[in-house]
Amino acid sequence: MRILIAEDDQVLADGLTRSLRASHYAVDQVGDGTSADHALHGGSFDLLILDLGLPRLSGFEVLKRLRSRGDNLPVLILTAADNLDDKVRGLDLGADDYMAKPFELAELEARVRALTRRGMGATSSLIRHGPLSVDLSGRVVMLDERVVDLSARELALLEVLLQRAGRLVSKDQLVDHLCVWGEEVSTNAIEVYIHRLRKKIECGPVRIATVRGLGYCLERIAAEPAACSPGAAPAAGGDAAQAA
Repeated sequence: MRILIAEDDQVLADGLTRSLRASHYAVDQVGDGTSADHALHGGSFDLLILDLGLPRLSGFEVLKRLRSRGDNLPVLILTAADNLDDKVRGLDLGADDYMAKPFELAELEARVRALTRRGMGATSSLIRHGPLSVDLSGRVVMLDERVVDLSARELALLEVLLQRAGRLVSKDQLVDHLCVWGEEVSTNAIEVYIHRLRKKIECGPVRIATVRGLGYCLERIAAEPAACSPGAAPAAGGDAAQAA
């Protein structure tokens, strides 16, 4: 999951970035409203944490422009503790949630998890797709009731595919959602991560299908092959034998 933080308090922004990256989110930050507006035009984010008191372009205007483009990106606004009018105005403009400064990082992270779950269409931290389940809060993946050991990058990749289960996701989209600015991750690297992820989860009626030249799709198949241990080779007939 990729998050954009728009906050002009550099100390606060750096603290939020470190905390969220430690929770395996890809995080970018900007310090003014104009930069936030430009980033939202050209980036693929899963959540915006937006300070309303931004220089150059207010947080209200950033939010207004975002919604006028028909963008339903979840938005968590940060406001002054005693400013009820700002909270109401922000919510009326289309924000999904708000937090008053100062706040506890643990609460902010819980709200981030709630908003990213909502973006995935989930009502709890546990997401199921056939025999595959992902606990977004505990960062635990299970297949047929057995824990699957995934790296941080593999888990992030799986979350993006789960968010769009049944729909095509291009390699470029995966790069956009997994990587922060300045991070060099090629589409070839995505192929490697897909290959590793397939080996760990394609042991039942769930597979990552390749659409040649276009991308990938997490899907369920009608037949249910015999269960296997995570990390073992997929059952015959699965898509994992395809080159990424």
